[in-house]
Amino acid sequence: MFQLIMPKMGESVAEATILKWLKNEGDTIALDEAVLEIATDKVDSEVPSPKAGVLSKKLFAEGTVVKVGEAIALIAAENEQPTSAPVAAPSVNAPTVTAPPAPLASVANGQLPRSSDSGKFYSPLVRNIAQQEGVSLAELESIVGSGANNRVTKQDLLLHISNKSKGESTAPEVVATPKPAPVAITATPSAPSISVNGNNEIIEMDRMRKLIADHMVMSKQTSPHVTSFVEADVTNIVRWREKVKGGFEKREKEKLTFTPIFIEAVIKAIKDFPNINCSVDGNKIILKKDINVGMAAALPSGNLIVPVIKNADRYNLVGLTKAVNDLANRARQGKLQPDEIQGGTYTISNVGTFGNVMGTPIINQPQVAILAVGAIRKKPAVIETPEGDLIGIRHMMFLSHSYDHRVVDGALGGSFVRRVADYLEQWDLSREF
Repeated sequence: MFQLIMPKMGESVAEATILKWLKNEGDTIALDEAVLEIATDKVDSEVPSPKAGVLSKKLFAEGTVVKVGEAIALIAAENEQPTSAPVAAPSVNAPTVTAPPAPLASVANGQLPRSSDSGKFYSPLVRNIAQQEGVSLAELESIVGSGANNRVTKQDLLLHISNKSKGESTAPEVVATPKPAPVAITATPSAPSISVNGNNEIIEMDRMRKLIADHMVMSKQTSPHVTSFVEADVTNIVRWREKVKGGFEKREKEKLTFTPIFIEAVIKAIKDFPNINCSVDGNKIILKKDINVGMAAALPSGNLIVPVIKNADRYNLVGLTKAVNDLANRARQGKLQPDEIQGGTYTISNVGTFGNVMGTPIINQPQVAILAVGAIRKKPAVIETPEGDLIGIRHMMFLSHSYDHRVVDGALGGSFVRRVADYLEQWDLSREF
């Protein structure tokens, strides 16, 4: 009997959620055939079987969060008699599957159980926060979860605590002792009720859209956003790309887009202004030595994902082009690994892809800045020459730089985006690739 193990999806991934079983017990499984679909924070993946055989037993139900390295199914050889109760494999309710480490054991054995009578599962983090804030099990039961299978997430609980605290304005201790915990606890206006009639269609958010919504709200609550704008003359880049893109594609078997050119300019500007490449931890600023550039990519589903080019400053333009194309293609195919969307230190979003001339992007936490590049348009512009100023047709583009005003002031945020524009405007028409 072979145990199918929850695979390790990346260095920083410790668990995954079973989204869907693709095989039923008793079904035949070919070598490397997908058995189930799993999900981490943002990436959905299929788990193939390294052995051919028959699915003897599923050890977890759909929607269950399973630790990396745990057995999730038993696969018997086709000539092997399936075992109804294997000794070596944990069952669905086996305490070893989800038993927390020692520091969390007291939580599991305390007032708040891991699972309620109604079948709701509460993660150790949610239980810890609930106990610290005095949230009862009955209250937890009343919270409508936004996670998989309506699971209560950290953000759901913090929003509940925030709304609850607003009704206790007469208690001075609530105001006097704010907790230095996630900024999401800060009171926010309750969402207005929405009336629904026969002319409305109700669409349930999918898992990724819920995660995006939570992340965007958290970012706006965490960082005071400021946006600076610069218009750049990218005529030389447009002309150079038009001249070399055919030869580039023939030699490298890759399409040359504007994105790697923009990323190269961002990398140079980060080296000039390293304080833009940081995160905030309470009252501390964490300067990042690595330059990991995220590139926002739209998915066919309409959702958004941000794959990351790690150590982007080590790539030349050809390398950046291949990295950009590879990540974008695999993002659309749903084949990114969890580690490929984590660890970014700065993000760029190309809103020009949708014909937008500019945008005010939301910071991708825990970063402190994000750049949006708009559509390139032909416009009349003033051209300065030794003989005097002229009016000419130029290719112009807006750059929108949103930054966290807790640690990035206008001088740094504005100077950075101006430097990116300078690198783009100084493009060498004779450059070799």
